[in-house]
Amino acid sequence: MKGKQQKERTNSQIRAPQVRVVDEDGNALGVMSSYEALQIATARGLDLVEISATSKPPVCKIVDYGKFNYERQKKEKLAKKNQHVMHIKEIRFNPNTDTHDIDFKTKHLRQFLIEGHKVKAYVMFKGRMITHPEIGRKLMSDLVEKLNDIAKLESPPRMEGKQLFAYFLPDKNKIQLHKDNVSKEKKQLAKTAEKKETSNPITEENKTIEKEDA
Repeated sequence: MKGKQQKERTNSQIRAPQVRVVDEDGNALGVMSSYEALQIATARGLDLVEISATSKPPVCKIVDYGKFNYERQKKEKLAKKNQHVMHIKEIRFNPNTDTHDIDFKTKHLRQFLIEGHKVKAYVMFKGRMITHPEIGRKLMSDLVEKLNDIAKLESPPRMEGKQLFAYFLPDKNKIQLHKDNVSKEKKQLAKTAEKKETSNPITEENKTIEKEDA
């Protein structure tokens, strides 16, 4: 009845002289000697499992340990499967990056954040550009402002070697608000377009008039 990966004390491994016992249906059987509790479990063809060793007295449950361990492993696998893994994406800028390229890269950076990724944005200084760190700081400052509606800084931008970098973390609440606003704007545009079509219906008569005017 024992699982392969045992984490708790079971049966004769339980050392506490007195234990609080819960049966397989969740009913409290009270405090008794561990020997007596084991006798009850054995009589039912089940195991005595110490589920809370730090309690006073320790809490033990009468269960089928094989099934108990299987159910726990299944829950752990499900939790691991549902756990969101945050990948770090990197976006590189240069001090002399033009406006179009900055906008293009910022757009990708925003998309990464909306998808839930952590992003490292950095400015790489080459050659004599390292003597003008203020250019990179201005670029990074603008970037922080542009991303403020969906992200938060893990820490202030800092210089290391020839890189000025910062890590941006997705802000779930801000991202949800951003998505809601985008959705509202789309609905509003759709309503506006629908009103225009209703107020200016294209009929055969209108088409004829347009042809005559032409």
